[in-house]
Amino acid sequence: MNNINLNALRDRAYKTACEHGFHDIELSNEHLLCLVISELMEAVEADRKGKTADMFKFKGWQENRISLKKSGRTKRFKEDFDAFIKDSVEDELADTVIRLLDLAGLRGITIECFSEEDIYESTESCNGETFTESIYSIATIPVRFEYEYDYTFDKQLNSMLLGVIGLSNYMGIDLLWHIEQKIRYNELRENKHGKRY
Repeated sequence: MNNINLNALRDRAYKTACEHGFHDIELSNEHLLCLVISELMEAVEADRKGKTADMFKFKGWQENRISLKKSGRTKRFKEDFDAFIKDSVEDELADTVIRLLDLAGLRGITIECFSEEDIYESTESCNGETFTESIYSIATIPVRFEYEYDYTFDKQLNSMLLGVIGLSNYMGIDLLWHIEQKIRYNELRENKHGKRY
């Protein structure tokens, strides 16, 4: 993901969140980070249930629907996403990144261009850890890095993002593909996705 323009993805995630009413009221960084952490906890639950995405079936069903009208394709995309991807480990990690990107967009934070060495080190840091231990490391970055390294908020956010990228690489997850699918799915959803905030 080091060659991907994460700032363009940030702008798209933020735009989608704004269009769906998620920034109608001002919320604190702590509130928004808690929502990021909630996505990480959902990833833990998906892992405990052994729920992983079936990209093969999803892509197969999508390719078989090319002849459908646009409205039919939109419905089919949502149905296939719900059947083969939604609430999986991959989906929850994509949600985590999308929330981080949205928060970066809201606060005007630039996403770093992570070097290959940064990504390699983040990937290797997962070696010998359970999935849940790796998630714990990512979830505690804001507190740990503020007090241990005096990291600013933007640096904490970038570090969490790098942590998710590293974990995804370690697990062989095509994180960018999942982010793209989930942003598209979110663009098709109702205001606030049926949530209060």
